[in-house]
Amino acid sequence: MDATEQNHLPKKKKSETEDEKRRKKIVPGSLLKAVVRPGGGESSPVDGDQVIYHCTVRTLDGVVVESTRSECGGRGLPIRDVLGKSKLILGLLEGIPTMHKAEIAMFKMKPEMHYAEKDCPVSAPDNFPKDDELHFEIELLDFSKAKIASDDLGVVKKIINEGEGWESPREPYEVKARISAKSGDGQVIFSPTEEPYFFTFGKSEVPKGLEIGIGTMARKEKAVIYVRKQYLTESPLMHIIAQDLEEVHFEVELVHFIQVRDMLGDGRLMKRRIQDGRGEFPMDCPLQDSRLSVHYKGMLLNEEKTIFYDSRVCNNDQPLEFSSGEGLVPEGFEMCTRLMLPGEIALVTCPPDYAYDKFPRPPGVPEGAHIQWEIELLNFETPRDWTGLNFQSIMNEAENIRSTGNRLFKEGKFELAKAKYEKVLREFNHVNPQDDEEGKVFGDTRNMLHLNVAACLLKMGEWRKSVETCNKVLEAKPGHVKGLFRRGMAYMAGAEYEDARNDFNTMIKVDKSSEADATAALLKLKQKEHEAESKARKQFKGLFDKKPGEITEVGSEIREESKTIEEVDETKDDDDDDETLEEERTVSTERKRKWSEKAWPFLKNVMLQIGIQLGVALLGVLIFQFVSSRFT
Repeated sequence: MDATEQNHLPKKKKSETEDEKRRKKIVPGSLLKAVVRPGGGESSPVDGDQVIYHCTVRTLDGVVVESTRSECGGRGLPIRDVLGKSKLILGLLEGIPTMHKAEIAMFKMKPEMHYAEKDCPVSAPDNFPKDDELHFEIELLDFSKAKIASDDLGVVKKIINEGEGWESPREPYEVKARISAKSGDGQVIFSPTEEPYFFTFGKSEVPKGLEIGIGTMARKEKAVIYVRKQYLTESPLMHIIAQDLEEVHFEVELVHFIQVRDMLGDGRLMKRRIQDGRGEFPMDCPLQDSRLSVHYKGMLLNEEKTIFYDSRVCNNDQPLEFSSGEGLVPEGFEMCTRLMLPGEIALVTCPPDYAYDKFPRPPGVPEGAHIQWEIELLNFETPRDWTGLNFQSIMNEAENIRSTGNRLFKEGKFELAKAKYEKVLREFNHVNPQDDEEGKVFGDTRNMLHLNVAACLLKMGEWRKSVETCNKVLEAKPGHVKGLFRRGMAYMAGAEYEDARNDFNTMIKVDKSSEADATAALLKLKQKEHEAESKARKQFKGLFDKKPGEITEVGSEIREESKTIEEVDETKDDDDDDETLEEERTVSTERKRKWSEKAWPFLKNVMLQIGIQLGVALLGVLIFQFVSSRFT
């Protein structure tokens, strides 16, 4: 379809807002306007603008019904609304957008234009003559674009000067800001001090509404933050509880903030930026796997603050260079460097399990040590962009990443290996082979990567996900021998013995050369079945000598964590996928499954031993006893 045809297609109509529907109910003569004092400029407020105005309501005889003005009996506090967001009577909804700044206008409204409107969203004040025709005198003091910081409009921001960048402070950032405050009627509450006010975001050191508003600001931005009563919480900045203030207007200049990140969300791994870097966070950070160059100093968090390594001293001022995503540095170290900008210096406090308890410990670092690193990110190199590369270059890049994944797999770093394989698979979504030969190479490589992922999942105890990943290969190529073998191994890990047997037997039918490997797998399968049957007989020995109430004890044994399943050798192939995955003889630990999934292989074998009918009856008794124990 060309552009001309698209231009003639009917455009979808935007659904009407509630305010637009209300405006359609206005009848001629129900709302009249007279300008008392012209305003300045040519612009008028529109939806999304905050409007600040005084309002005085009078009867047609001139008697004041209510007013915001102090000279008319009001509190002197103007009204603040956001057009398109605040609930307004219909007359003001229609009338205010016709006004200019500083204009005073008189609106004569029929009852249906104020509180007598059917389904009016605003409740009439007590004793208000809502069935009378009235005059509404409006003085539009100001209007401006508004940033709504809270859904109930309790916190609204007006930008005076735009800031730098787009990063805003959040918990637990450290903030410096110049702050002054006035009440809604203009009385000064406090003025800014010479030194900026310092506070930690999220520690209730400023009123809640002010903190919400500052959380929308950029560095060096200047703004007015309007905070209503419900957000004026007590704090060191305002020692008084603002119980007599309807709202406070804070004028804020965000001088500076220091990024402090709780990397785990529990306060154990903390990154504090002590020198800003170059660029914008996080776009210019090494978020993806990259080659990084850093200087760092490591210190024990003991009383002596012992320094155990300093790259500038211990390495002749040569930086540490490493590739992220390969487990070459402690996990906490890498997590934090991924969120640094070039030139940034950060102080990282790290717990033992993210430092050296799961990583080779340097000399002088005891087990269980809490660590502090001072890290300077000098620079980093991102991976080569595949855009514009020819097919062979893309496949070479893919092979390099896959080889890294293979190495990580051999080292037992299954999560990291899986991430490498999945990275290539994601990139493959944008690769389009140009002929059959390229298509075959591409398809074989993609299948190999899926099976690599399946092997990692099996090592990680995720046998069901391993089966699902193998299915992607077998759906594309049903007779894929390695896919059948890998899926059979996953089924065996999940005690799905019949499905595993089917896959191993299919291997032999599809490719006679795989018979040795399939036979070995079938022998291992038979051994696992025998072990399961033996365990079942042992668990149910003497079952029928027990009293009914004692059967629950047997059911509890079934719910124990199932034993891990030792894998047999991989099938032999010519590619180095087999070399990579030959380590699969090690034990795979399966995560906890539902009790019924664990129980079924044992119960099935019991039924074979003692008869189907008796087994079914036994299964019913066990389920009944288990459910009873769960709900009593």
